[in-house]
Amino acid sequence: MYLLWFGYYKTLPKTQRYTLGQKIDTLFTEAIEVIVTASFLTKIDKLPYVRRAVQKMDTIKIFLMMLWESKTLDNKKYIALSIKINEVGKMLGGWQGQLLKQNSPNR
Repeated sequence: MYLLWFGYYKTLPKTQRYTLGQKIDTLFTEAIEVIVTASFLTKIDKLPYVRRAVQKMDTIKIFLMMLWESKTLDNKKYIALSIKINEVGKMLGGWQGQLLKQNSPNR
């Protein structure tokens, strides 16, 4: 997903590349970092990191929508990224749900 974004990022007009594009790029790398960190933690410690990754992915979605609505990102690129982001979102949501069940006091 990031490599797809990076290919598009390099082609953005300079005005968007160094503003919103840079912000999206930073969010992508931070999300990857948070996910990798969560993968090495104990089950109890993972949840805040997974929540943070979900938050970053949701923010990316909004910023990408802004690029698309401003006609900076065409339909084809926006759809390709959106499909990948939704897949990752589903995986993170499943991971978060699993952690909530595992860490619930009723278990």
